[in-house]
Amino acid sequence: MMEWNIQARAHECGMCERRFEDKDVCHTLLYQEDDELNRLDLCNECWVKKYSQEIRRMPGLVSFWQGVYTVPPPEPPEPLEKETAESILRKLIELKEDEFEPACFILAAMLERKRLFKVKAQHRKDGRRYFVYEHAKTGELFTIADPELNLNQFEPVQRQVHGLLAHGLKIIGVHDEKNPSESMAVETGHLDDGMNPEDDKGGDLPADEEDSHGSGYTNYRGQ
Repeated sequence: MMEWNIQARAHECGMCERRFEDKDVCHTLLYQEDDELNRLDLCNECWVKKYSQEIRRMPGLVSFWQGVYTVPPPEPPEPLEKETAESILRKLIELKEDEFEPACFILAAMLERKRLFKVKAQHRKDGRRYFVYEHAKTGELFTIADPELNLNQFEPVQRQVHGLLAHGLKIIGVHDEKNPSESMAVETGHLDDGMNPEDDKGGDLPADEEDSHGSGYTNYRGQ
């Protein structure tokens, strides 16, 4: 059962319910309760009053950090442009299909390398490792499972990701029945040799020597 999720930054304090204003200092707590990973956003006053001194004794605490609240920009008009690593990742998470777990991991690592994602915590559940990423612009939290890829598995997933970035989800067979052979090719990683991975403007896959934020991504390249 896939357990990835996205948790949006709150627009008000989780204790006093005061709405955050632009550039307000806010504090985020990540904790596990009833087998679920939960997020709590607090204003600075509530943080100082209730949590600052006793935070490390909080039951189920996974991580905590201080940030600055930014008022979200107005929704842009519907774009007519090629998919990006972020848009594909969001759509794959919405599908909630286990088969896309490796692709989600690779996409998250791409966004981490581009400094759009920051690793905020790691935790283990049922013997599996999960990374919690914070979106640098929106403050959303993305929980991504580590698929523990070996070297033989990496190349097909890489090709699958390039196919998704070049053509979108329409070719994985979920919504498009016009070309089932092409859909199956992307699912298994066997893409047309004519596809040029450099066409993806959403960001290159991380290089072997770059793993600056600790996701462990390059371990799969060096095994």
